[in-house]
Amino acid sequence: MSATGFTPNEMMTIAASRALKNDDVCFVGIGAPSAACNVARLTHAPDITLIYESGTIGTAPDVLPLSIGDGELCETAVTTVAVPEMFRYWLQGGRISIGFLGAAQLDKFGNINTTVIGDYFHPKTRLPGGGGAPEIATSSKEIYITMAQTKRGMVEKIDFFTSFGHGEGGDHRQRLGIDTSGPTLLITDLAIWKPDPVTKEFTVVSLHPGVTRQQVQESCGWVVKFAEALDETPAPSELELNTLRDLQARTRAAHEGTGKAKAA
Repeated sequence: MSATGFTPNEMMTIAASRALKNDDVCFVGIGAPSAACNVARLTHAPDITLIYESGTIGTAPDVLPLSIGDGELCETAVTTVAVPEMFRYWLQGGRISIGFLGAAQLDKFGNINTTVIGDYFHPKTRLPGGGGAPEIATSSKEIYITMAQTKRGMVEKIDFFTSFGHGEGGDHRQRLGIDTSGPTLLITDLAIWKPDPVTKEFTVVSLHPGVTRQQVQESCGWVVKFAEALDETPAPSELELNTLRDLQARTRAAHEGTGKAKAA
């Protein structure tokens, strides 16, 4: 907990939630992206459409799901469609404005590894895999990424290419015939990053309250570039913090088997 009353992870989740708009149609990843999307839904974006990979559309979970197969998603959705329809009609049909993803490893061009750490055939760690993320990364109009910063996670070169960001940088996406924008925002527990308009390398545009440039560099595996006009991220409001903490408390209660504590 910081001296100002919130943790770095809370700042990350709330900063990520602010990036979402009321009219967004968002394909949601499990974990940190799901928390950010649901805080947005419960605060400034009540009409946002949240879509999960299992086919749930217009989902409004009271607790954060453990996985895409969590019954909470289907129970609270406007409708549930077959997975082929989800991908072919909704995602590949260009109906998703934001794909919100996490990453185990990320490079400076927004390429994501969620497959393996180390050599593929002799891995240090076998990760869950891509799931639908490779398709989300290329078919959503924009991609937002959120993750806590570490040198192990933010690396010069990812160990496995799971989800395509900006490839080698520049116009690599366009050269491959990918006509969506790709990663346009990275929110970590220390800063907000946006890709350079030309090189597509992630650049820090805003530091979270109390964070220094040195802290950002020390927890990143590449040489960090900072915007000339560097902002400070606004601290979480009381409403944002209470919404996030209440959501997390309900989630803990549900997953510990003490009931969902459904909101009245």
